[in-house]
Amino acid sequence: MTLKLLVIFLALCVPFLAATIWALTDVAQKEFGTTGKKALWWVIASVPFIGAMFYLIFGFRKGKKLQDSISSLK
Repeated sequence: MTLKLLVIFLALCVPFLAATIWALTDVAQKEFGTTGKKALWWVIASVPFIGAMFYLIFGFRKGKKLQDSISSLK
């Protein structure tokens, strides 16, 4: 593998990996109502790039931050 090809490969893969890690982190920090819904979003976000984009479009606004949920109980 040449250096140029390696740089192109990394330039394409790193953003996809970063998006997937961001989606998984966001799912972990939010409450979705039930454990089943959270598990479903976790599985969806685990699919590299496509899952992260799907989560960004459809699931990002469905969850509430855990801090917001805790403060509303007080």
